[in-house]
Amino acid sequence: MATMEIFKEFTFEAAHRLPHVPAGHKCARLHGHSFRVAVHVRGPVGARTGWVQDFAELKDAFEPLHAVLDHNYLNEIPGLENPTSEELARWIWQRLQPALPGMCRIVVRETCTSGCVYEGS
Repeated sequence: MATMEIFKEFTFEAAHRLPHVPAGHKCARLHGHSFRVAVHVRGPVGARTGWVQDFAELKDAFEPLHAVLDHNYLNEIPGLENPTSEELARWIWQRLQPALPGMCRIVVRETCTSGCVYEGS
């Protein structure tokens, strides 16, 4: 049976600063982003359902994280004291993986042109 990959995108607004950048780096200052996160799940297409997984399940799994991240200061969230896109992607993965065992990729965009892709550890 062939596998397929699906994804669902989420957005949230948050502020952060990067505490470990060189002196004078603009990201050391408090600033905000309109973050976009794509959660990818891979698996076989169900013979009866015709889908890999219900998109509603991805939404339900992400909702508690959205509540923690949206309109907050990321540096104050446990595990995000150095909230780079890379650390944010890993943080999201660790919290979603138990609920989404078919998850294969997290994409975090902090601007329209900058972000990262995490495929688990």
